[in-house]
Amino acid sequence: MQDYQKEYQRWMAAELEDFDLKRELQCMAGQEEEIKEHFARALEFGTAGIRGTLGAGTNRMNLFVVRQATEGLARYILEEKLEKLVAISYDSRLKGWTFAKEAAKVLAANGITVRMYDALMPVPALSFATRYYHCSAGIMLTASHNPAEYNGYKAYGSDGCQMTDEAAGKVYKKIQETDVLTGYKTMEFAKAVDEGLIRFVGEDCKEAFYKYVLSQQVHPGLCKDAGLTLVYSPLNGTGLEPVTRIFKEMGIEDVSIVPEQEYPNGYFTTCPYPNPEIFAALEKGLALAKEKNADLMLATDPDADRVGIAMRCQDGSYELVSGNEMGVLLLDYIAKGRKEEGTLPERPVAVKSIVSTPLADKVAEHYGIELRHTLTGFKWIGEQIKLLEEKGEENRFIFGFEESYGYLSGTAVRDKDAVVASMLICEMAAYYRKNGSSIKERLEQIYAQHGYYLNSVDSFSFPGLSGMDKMQGIMDSLRKESPKDFAGTKVKECVDYLDTEKTGLPKANVLIYHLEDGSSIIVRPSGTEPKIKAYYTTLGKNKDEAKAVKEKYAKAVAPIFA
Repeated sequence: MQDYQKEYQRWMAAELEDFDLKRELQCMAGQEEEIKEHFARALEFGTAGIRGTLGAGTNRMNLFVVRQATEGLARYILEEKLEKLVAISYDSRLKGWTFAKEAAKVLAANGITVRMYDALMPVPALSFATRYYHCSAGIMLTASHNPAEYNGYKAYGSDGCQMTDEAAGKVYKKIQETDVLTGYKTMEFAKAVDEGLIRFVGEDCKEAFYKYVLSQQVHPGLCKDAGLTLVYSPLNGTGLEPVTRIFKEMGIEDVSIVPEQEYPNGYFTTCPYPNPEIFAALEKGLALAKEKNADLMLATDPDADRVGIAMRCQDGSYELVSGNEMGVLLLDYIAKGRKEEGTLPERPVAVKSIVSTPLADKVAEHYGIELRHTLTGFKWIGEQIKLLEEKGEENRFIFGFEESYGYLSGTAVRDKDAVVASMLICEMAAYYRKNGSSIKERLEQIYAQHGYYLNSVDSFSFPGLSGMDKMQGIMDSLRKESPKDFAGTKVKECVDYLDTEKTGLPKANVLIYHLEDGSSIIVRPSGTEPKIKAYYTTLGKNKDEAKAVKEKYAKAVAPIFA
């Protein structure tokens, strides 16, 4: 009998408290491939924690996998003699509250005190609480923008950043030493509350979070009489309360919430892929924006760490703004506005990921800002803040962003923050509106000043058990036989981010091809999904010209991933 069959039989024989799991196990009896898919491997714990589809087995997200992961985290905290205090939050996903409680019960059983939110709250609030209470770790139960059948477990360090490679490696080792069905400690939730081992996040922490967000206004009070009209969608996630609270505090009164996407709903029935990067998730919001003739339509993903927008143009149409464009717009607005207000620090620092647009470098140079480049993953942006903090210079940090719609202003949170980003986007829109301009006009001015940079991403999926092996095979092939050209344009330089001496950054499975025409192509496997992403930066006199160059290269790249 194969090992995965033995594990399946072990689960079948176990006393499972979750009826859904028992029924699912019974339904897969005799289905070899189905059993193999669920039990042949275990979900791996990395710097982004764990993420997977809900269901029975070691290769699925369920209460036993959550308990196992938390036991590993607890043993790591105890062995490293870290502060015995962990913050927990969760979003609107199916089983979110259940998983949060199970994690709290395991920590409590290990003598570790928990501070958990009494209602769903987003990633930035969890990062903030981890720092506010001086916790050794934080746990966020979320699968971010994945489809409804997913959930996940993000782990944070004491600095409010997602865990470092070293810490995640130690936790993963402890997880592997823990039997998924029997190796964890747990205790009754009510007993843990009575004994003070589980406590809820206090109003003081919640109010401090909102105070921090509002402190990041560039022109405080600007929105009170700007007459801004908004449509907002939390995409059935955690953004509703914090984002609308901030709008109210800013003085924005004309806010329409997309009714079908207003309240928490882990099934995401109106947008099966609740990702603000994707047009389908914004359709209902755009329809309402047209009806209301709104200046802006904003949407935050379920854990509210990312925000996407559509802006109204002069002809009344709405145009989506990419993550790269918004990153550049916010960098430009913060730098210009803080200069005007006299609040721009000396030797200001901004940070972006290596796959984000080089247009940001041009804008930073224009304002005399040091723009640092990091690997993909917001923990690296958080690390740059920490390096400044260690020198007593954290006030030099003014902004960080990634092309995947993640932005951060301020240092009290160390992950993507759609609450502060939503505030700044609205303030920026109000600023341009009061000055007889618009976000759209400012973006065109930036392009006219620095050149038209088109940034695009294509994703290639590799599902199933063999997917990860195929992805690694593709990356190995590219390293063995590096392309000399793409669509006839020569590769000027290929930078392999496994070569730390050359990049000056930690190892990463990333290849960047710099082409002779000034374009670049970046190939990077996703850290959270079975996908390889190809990022294109192309230049042109206008959008159409840059787009034609991108399509030429995309056609040449596609066969590599076939």
